[in-house]
Amino acid sequence: MRAEAARCLLLCLALCGAAEAEPGAAEGQWRAVDVVLSCFLAVEDRHRGAFAGTANREKALLVLRQVPVLDDGSLEGFTDFTVAQDDPPVIFEASVDQVQIPQAGDLLHADCSGRDLTCEISHYHLQARQEASVEKAAWFISNVQVSGGGPSVSMVMKALRDAENGAALHPTLKLPLSSQGTVRTTVEFQATTRTQSLNALLGSSVSLHCSFSMAAGLDLISVEWRQQHKGSGQQVYIWTTGKGQAKRDGATLEPEQLHVARNASLTLPGLTVKDEGVHICQITTSLYQVQQNIQLNIQASPKVRLSLANTAVPPTLICSIAGYYPLNVAVTWTREEPAGAAVQVSGASFSSLRQSPAGTYTISSSLTADPGPAGATYTCQVTHISLEEPLVASTWVAPAGETTASGFVFASSLFLLALLFLGFQRWQATSARAAKAPRHSE
Repeated sequence: MRAEAARCLLLCLALCGAAEAEPGAAEGQWRAVDVVLSCFLAVEDRHRGAFAGTANREKALLVLRQVPVLDDGSLEGFTDFTVAQDDPPVIFEASVDQVQIPQAGDLLHADCSGRDLTCEISHYHLQARQEASVEKAAWFISNVQVSGGGPSVSMVMKALRDAENGAALHPTLKLPLSSQGTVRTTVEFQATTRTQSLNALLGSSVSLHCSFSMAAGLDLISVEWRQQHKGSGQQVYIWTTGKGQAKRDGATLEPEQLHVARNASLTLPGLTVKDEGVHICQITTSLYQVQQNIQLNIQASPKVRLSLANTAVPPTLICSIAGYYPLNVAVTWTREEPAGAAVQVSGASFSSLRQSPAGTYTISSSLTADPGPAGATYTCQVTHISLEEPLVASTWVAPAGETTASGFVFASSLFLLALLFLGFQRWQATSARAAKAPRHSE
């Protein structure tokens, strides 16, 4: 779509211009702008809150009208949305006067910051179906996700069916069109998470963000956190009508934040591998229900120790990798002679994998060393997803002749020390007997 590409180009040029502008020119000021999102509309979709397949989808635009965005200087010259000739046939024009969209800036700048934005709109079916209400209005839910650690936002939009002043109807949605040919809606409820995936260390604490905003007249009924992992699910925390209950030891949610800040974030202390999985934040109001999914990945960094298993010829090296999670780990061996370059070597073998009661893994890699006539330094390098840089452990392996000579000298030294010790003991015994013998006076 040429019009959409032109809008993105203008925004990116504005962002580039802001980088060259005088620092602090418009810093800290809020400005209402139109956030235009390229979406897909799921046709005859019957599911709620999930992304549909590629079938039965058509291109659409979602225009969030006059959303407050913190201006960092990049919005200078930014204009409001107007319909272009080559825009898609379905354009949803959404008012956000009744809710807050805290991640609007991320949605606005996603394309120009190199992150992918996925947006899908589908029909939304009320929790308690009211025939009178359905006859007067239609509801849609838009799920917007930003890649690269960006937010996920789900919005329930209400569109009135009553046509004003003989307005034309959309040919497939059967909803009245504005003078610009858009379907006018109002966002009445939204749920957001700042990040869709988190990595956390074993034993640490983590806060899973989930917030919401709803129109006046809606009542908060419940907040439920669930966990799903490898085909099984369980409840983690439930709040209903002023009463919270933790289903997982230590899980906490601040009830006062639900009403004051619309914050339903969950805190999990003392993380174990059992906490890994998709955590679902489901918020239910008197009319709507929306959920956000957060993938929680548990990690534990390995500990590496390199040792010489024996002094036989040839010697065997053992690299122990202990206490890591998740499972996959890579081990590389290198050999370096004096005044030479490190060269990767093969032929290593692995022990059987062991798992501790805490769920972490331990494995050993063994390698038969070839020190050569001058000796060599062997290095074990371990790579794991929990590490920013690989862990390395090195040891010097002496040449075979030097090892044998050292062993002979060591054994001879022990024998000599033993002889000296026995001699000392005998001398002490002789001295003691001489001291006890009676002396005869002359």
